[in-house]
Order: sequence, then structure tokens, then C-alpha cells
Amino acid sequence: MTIIDGKKISEDILNEISLEVKQRTNKGYKTPHLAAILVGNDGPSQTYVNSKIKACEKVGFKSSLFSYDSNISEEKLIDEIELINNNDDIDGFIVQLPLPNSINQENILNSVNPNKDVDGFHPINYGKMTIGIDSFIPATPYGILELFKRCKISLDGKKCLVIGRSQIVGRPISILLSQSNEFCNATVTLAHSRTIDLDKLALDSDVIIS
Repeated sequence: MTIIDGKKISEDILNEISLEVKQRTNKGYKTPHLAAILVGNDGPSQTYVNSKIKACEKVGFKSSLFSYDSNISEEKLIDEIELINNNDDIDGFIVQLPLPNSINQENILNSVNPNKDVDGFHPINYGKMTIGIDSFIPATPYGILELFKRCKISLDGKKCLVIGRSQIVGRPISILLSQSNEFCNATVTLAHSRTIDLDKLALDSDVIIS
């Protein structure tokens, strides 16, 4: 049995990024700049964004937080996103989800410049990911793959059960695990709220991701 020490791997990655940032800035390149858009006062969202700001500080990134009241209009939010799209000092940004019910999430994510869409939610990046073209990948699926790679766990031919079909985690990780590369090549079953005999599928699986 392989026990994965996620905290240690996280620290290793932060140290590697920090070293790379120092090497780049020493050569005269600009300091990477990551921004986040936060709408409203959702507690978990604030915690998540704050953790990203702290991570930026650890690795030497510049960070910016753009906070807006929950009553901001969809049109105004898209205008604000366009300003960030056109800000050459900002290399990438995230729109923290969920958004207020009054705002169409799809319209907002589609307004993000794909070249700055570090969450990988824009249809262009999502499509590239689906067919195996290098692109931004949603964070949690990317993290899962990174754990497998760093622990040298091959899923070649393994039966993988993914429980949940969200566009953020379940669906992208099911696509990525089935792709042909060194650590994937898995046979993937994507289960959801209408799946029958989930317990049998779980018992028949080598790997379960939920």
C-alpha cells in the first residue's frame, strides 16, 4: 500500500515554484502576477481565495484581489473582467465560484481571456483538455494527476470509478484519467446521482475518486 503525503508534496511543489520564480526574476523576467475575483461574502470562497493569496506570497508571485458586492450586475462584472483581460501586468486570474444566483456563471466564465484562464473553465481550454492539447486544467483534477505522477502510481489498465460529474472535478478528471499518457490509460466509469448499483461498481474498481 502506498500512503500519499499530500502536505509534503504540496510543500515540495511550492518550493519548486519559488525556486523557478527566483531564477526567472534574476534573469530579468517580470514577477508572475495572479489575480482573483470574489463576488459577495461567501465564507468558504473567502477562505479559498485567502489561501491562494498566501500561496502566492510563499512562491514570490504578485497577487491581486478584486472584491465586489453580491449585488453587482452581470454586465458590470463582465466589464471588470475585460479590464483584467487587458491588463498586461496580470498573467492569469480566477473567478471564484459560486457566483450569486442573479449572475449567469457560464456568461462570466466565457468572458475570461482563455490565455489568462488559470482555472481552465473557458470552453476553449476545456475543449483542448478533452482532446489532449496542452492547456490550463481545472485545479483539483490537475492536483490528482500530480499526486499520481509524483508517487509514481500508474493507472495503466486500472478500473477507475469517478463519483460525481461536475464540470469542475468529476467530468474533467474522468477525461484526463482515460487519456493515453505515462500515468493514465485507465478504464474510467463516471458515476452520478442516477447511477444504479454504485456499491457494486465501487467493489469492482481499483481506484475510486470522489
